Amino acid sequence: MITIDFSGIELPVRRENDKVTVFDPLRKKWLVLTPEEQVRQYLLHYLMQVKGYPKTLIAVEKKIKVGSMDKRFDIVVYNRNHEPWMLVECKAPFVVIDQATLFQLLNYQRTIQCDYWVMSNGHQHFCADARNVQAISWLTDLPLYNV
Repeated sequence: MITIDFSGIELPVRRENDKVTVFDPLRKKWLVLTPEEQVRQYLLHYLMQVKGYPKTLIAVEKKIKVGSMDKRFDIVVYNRNHEPWMLVECKAPFVVIDQATLFQLLNYQRTIQCDYWVMSNGHQHFCADARNVQAISWLTDLPLYNV
């Protein structure tokens, strides 16, 4: 498990029609602040503000084909050649990160083929180096963005 400190991150939120919304800087729109969306937004802001991942190389909730089904990944970070580099799966804070979460991420991985995997519910955060599929290793921090 890795440690991620969201305490210095302030999300742009507002109340709208009895709902709290958050502004997504990548999708450039206000979204209902569900528990999962809150985790996704904190991770996005953390990746960009704290880790320095380039905003222009991050995609959020894009549709992909997994087998014959249409699915949406949470976050993919691309390298400078626009190849998928990191796959991030977000869950609501009350959802435990477990084997089912890993299987969901692995289903997306078969389509996207990223070097790194991240799973988070806002409290538990896991990151794996998947560059060697024969020896996937769990990391103690997110990788530096230098690709």
